[in-house]
Amino acid sequence: MSLAVVFSRALLGIEAPQVCVEVHLGAGLPTFTIVGLPDAEVREAKDRVRAALNHAGLEFPARRITVNLAPADLPKNSSRLDLPIAMGILAASGQVPINALGAHEFVGELSLTGELRGVRGALAMAIAAREAKHRLVLPHASVSAAQLANGAYIYPANTLLEVCAHLSGRIVIEPVLGENRVIQASVIDAPDLSDVHGQAHARRTLEIAAAGGHSLLMLGPPGAGKSMLAARLPSVLPTLTEQEALEVAAVHSAANLFQAHAWGKRPYRSPHHSASATALVGGGSLPRPGEISLAHRGVLFLDELTEFSRHVLESLREPLEMGSVVISRATRSVQFPAAFQLIAAMNPCPCGYLGHESGRCMCTPDRVRRYRSRLSGPLADRIDLKIEVPALPAQTLIGAKSSESSHPVRRRVAQARQQQLERQGCINAHLTSAQITQYCTITPAAEQLARVAIERLSLSARAYHRILRVARSIADLAQTTSIDTAHVAEAVQYRRLDTTF
Repeated sequence: MSLAVVFSRALLGIEAPQVCVEVHLGAGLPTFTIVGLPDAEVREAKDRVRAALNHAGLEFPARRITVNLAPADLPKNSSRLDLPIAMGILAASGQVPINALGAHEFVGELSLTGELRGVRGALAMAIAAREAKHRLVLPHASVSAAQLANGAYIYPANTLLEVCAHLSGRIVIEPVLGENRVIQASVIDAPDLSDVHGQAHARRTLEIAAAGGHSLLMLGPPGAGKSMLAARLPSVLPTLTEQEALEVAAVHSAANLFQAHAWGKRPYRSPHHSASATALVGGGSLPRPGEISLAHRGVLFLDELTEFSRHVLESLREPLEMGSVVISRATRSVQFPAAFQLIAAMNPCPCGYLGHESGRCMCTPDRVRRYRSRLSGPLADRIDLKIEVPALPAQTLIGAKSSESSHPVRRRVAQARQQQLERQGCINAHLTSAQITQYCTITPAAEQLARVAIERLSLSARAYHRILRVARSIADLAQTTSIDTAHVAEAVQYRRLDTTF
């Protein structure tokens, strides 16, 4: 038979739409044509497939070969289509039984020697193949990600010849069944909070941020411990649920960054301040996830915040509100999850030593104002907690006793989050306006305090809602159901820096 149809998968964001690889062998001068909106990587498959078949001792037909990738309006990228194209040629030329292809899907890059190399997006493809009730044949290097798809039948192979022998019945590739993987509490291996000496106020703020999933901005001189505190936030966050861990794995698999040993760990991303908007938010002609999506369900730390391009920082405004990002192109749009916790750090002035006891700062008020204005008001308004992290005196640093470790803090944070999930089904940072009205009721005295704070600090409606969310987290840490004056007062003082931006 001169026509064969092989099923495969494309990758669109973290989804994997089906691709039908139709291979026709016709009469005429030997040519090899690929149609169906292929990109350069797919077009180059012609040379990889030809060399792989010849090296494996298989016949490459000297006929007019036409490969159609359907649907034609779906962009096809990456070398993952090498294997299905090769299998289509072999089936159309009668070298493998064509009736063995129907229940399988094939993805994999071919080397010139016929070996199979790993592909990105294996988890999304395994989930899609499971829904289609197909068996997935893919490179052995991609199995660790694919087997996270519970109930999927995965056939790992190392070479093209191994796949051919399996379809011909000469050998049997034992399937790997996707299954749920238990997340152990010991998976938390971030630096411990006990390393931080002093900074009691910053530690308290970090605990509140962890309890409610709130964004945090730390302002202080160099060496005060801002980066040190941010790096220890993952150590006090609760363990991921299986569903959350699966979401994280799907994003990292789509970016070809999945590592089996990282299963269940909260991501911690810290891009350099020279990062572009595309690197931070995601994008490209064929969109890929950016840093905010790679930090999904984890922490995104932006050090030297004001050194980032203003255009880059402004691109964070919508994802901070929505928890996702939509990358739109002329032909289609791709949505990536981006429920990250933003932790940022910056110096108080251009030289970094404003207010330092050494008195070495020579920055004028105008220079300080211009420096801080690099962070726009709308973005600053979306950051829940803002604190100053002062330089520590020598007696605090030398010979100081160990501070409270991450374990008891994580236990308190986990209790607070459990209370939030049982009450409203989400953490406090994700409360909607309607949920704030329902779950963040405050006493009359606390309401009067909030009204005064709004007037004196000129707070926006968004800032007021964020004060209520933070006050709700403070009350949850105290294991109280009502939000009283003390909780609102503490939440308000985390907004006092708003007037400086």
